[in-house]
Amino acid sequence: MLLSQLQSSLVGLSREEAARLSESVVDRRLGGRQRTAPWALLLSQFKSPIILLLLFAAGLSMFLGQHTEAVIIFLIVFVSGMLGFWQEHSATNAVEKLLEVVQIKACVRREGKTEEIALDAIVPGDIVLLSAGDVIPGDCLVLESNVLTVDEAALTGETFPAEKSPATVPAETALSHRTNTLYMGTHVISGTATAVVVHIGKDTEFGGLSEKLRARPTETEFEHGIRRFGYLLMELTLLLVLGVFAINVYLHKPVLESFLFALALAVGLTPQLLPVIISVNLAHGARKMAAAKVIVKRLASIENFGSMDVLCSDKTGTLTESTVLLHSVLDADGAECPRALLFATLNATLQTGYANPIDEAICAHGQIDLTAYRKTGEVPYDFTRKRLSVVVEQGEQRFVISKGALTNILAVCTQVESAQGVCTDIQPVMEQIRKRYESFCNQGFRTLGIAYRSLPPTVAGAGGDTAAVTKECETAMVFLGFLVLEAPLKAGASEAITRLQQLGVALKIITGDNAIVAASISRQAGLPDPQLLTGGELAQMSEAALRRRVGRVNIFAEVEPNQKEPSSLRYARRAMWWAIWAMESTMSPLCMQPMSASRSRRRWMWRRRPPISCCSNRIWASWRKGSSKGAPRLRTL
Repeated sequence: MLLSQLQSSLVGLSREEAARLSESVVDRRLGGRQRTAPWALLLSQFKSPIILLLLFAAGLSMFLGQHTEAVIIFLIVFVSGMLGFWQEHSATNAVEKLLEVVQIKACVRREGKTEEIALDAIVPGDIVLLSAGDVIPGDCLVLESNVLTVDEAALTGETFPAEKSPATVPAETALSHRTNTLYMGTHVISGTATAVVVHIGKDTEFGGLSEKLRARPTETEFEHGIRRFGYLLMELTLLLVLGVFAINVYLHKPVLESFLFALALAVGLTPQLLPVIISVNLAHGARKMAAAKVIVKRLASIENFGSMDVLCSDKTGTLTESTVLLHSVLDADGAECPRALLFATLNATLQTGYANPIDEAICAHGQIDLTAYRKTGEVPYDFTRKRLSVVVEQGEQRFVISKGALTNILAVCTQVESAQGVCTDIQPVMEQIRKRYESFCNQGFRTLGIAYRSLPPTVAGAGGDTAAVTKECETAMVFLGFLVLEAPLKAGASEAITRLQQLGVALKIITGDNAIVAASISRQAGLPDPQLLTGGELAQMSEAALRRRVGRVNIFAEVEPNQKEPSSLRYARRAMWWAIWAMESTMSPLCMQPMSASRSRRRWMWRRRPPISCCSNRIWASWRKGSSKGAPRLRTL
């Protein structure tokens, strides 16, 4: 039915139909972010009220014949503007050059023939052929698949690959649980698939997020403060000039002299060096960030970064590594099991299916000599059995080794092997095994099972004949133990979080991963008693309820990408008196946008702190220590 709605078929679109659709959806394609013209970027550096006040003062100096003073002021304003222009223009060019490096194509079927076309030429209804390493060109539905796994960490935050297969799921299913859907921007880890493109460009999940990023950047707290400070100077200057002029006229002073004196006073009141001081300080921070391999696109964001009270961070790729590691290999009693590790390594090394992070983690766990073993057969992994088996021989011994989801492994086991190598009936310890499995899950680990069965020579296939190796070999197996996997915490993450806490910066984790895993990682990272709020709970909460909870919540788990957008947490923004910054390497790009504080918070901040704190960090730090018992905020980068 879907293919007919898209006017497509399994042989693909005709070239004429593809050309017609390409013209009709041209306005739905994702264009690059609109580039600001260099002249517009340069002019934007001179829109601050302080700059305008200085330009006015320079004009007055020129009118009054004070040409040297006028040239100095013009030079100061020009240097200040050029510093900001150079930093922002260089950052924009660096990002564009990085994007130009990658040229991606997709393999499609049109008129029954396979061809490679640019991603920009993909249209709804195209039949795409996917294999390991391919980038998904649009939001697609799976038509056929063979052990297809996809990395969706950038969209959902899930470290482990997502298994995909043809299926029908309810419309309200969460993105991370839609096993029949492929999302644009994700990529294939292993397997092959045939899929039909349903949405492209702006209509995709990623496209919707990218369109929101095209909106005009939010004014930072620092820019807002500088603008208000400029208005304050303009008001004070105007009042003083008018007041001095009126007093001189009242005292019967010459009108012209009074007017010139008032104008000279206005020039003297303007802080000529303030723009340069601000630009130099911010540029210094940008250079430090560049040394840490961070591109600063907006110079004003440096001060905002330094004045944050709360840091919102993703989990996958930010707090944890993007790779999977084998944490431990345990027997049914929870003790280390070298035999289970050997059999797991044999299974992962000798299988000839598709490469996947789990097998790579098992192979990298330890160096084991496998030269005495020879593979004589294999039963590939599939999503129904959720097991992968290899038949191995060592001398006269032949056995089948199965690795897979624990429940599916237990379903084919009748015995369990103890640490002493004794095999007994598995039923008496089945409940113990399940409880241990639940314990691993509650600690945030992903757990697989490993089992084996001895085979007679005829089943293994003498002479290497694998024709006799079938799924029926996976019966009456012996359970060896657990393979416990984890996405490890990044080196230095705990120390960084401790340092943030010492600086008075609270950490809020926003992740698409499940709540149990997120809570476990948080405890490892140094949050001993994390309070959780799931995306489902967040969607159903009223503003009043969220106001009561948001201050105590440390982790927002199982959050959809569109909920990571700052506007989706608008109630939280109103409830909390902080300037919230969001940061991400592999999460949604929207988390790179600053969350501006409410207007009431801005007014509070101006009553509480000096307006030029960025220009004199030492003065601000000493003022803060003298006026507050709390920990001093992070002010420099």
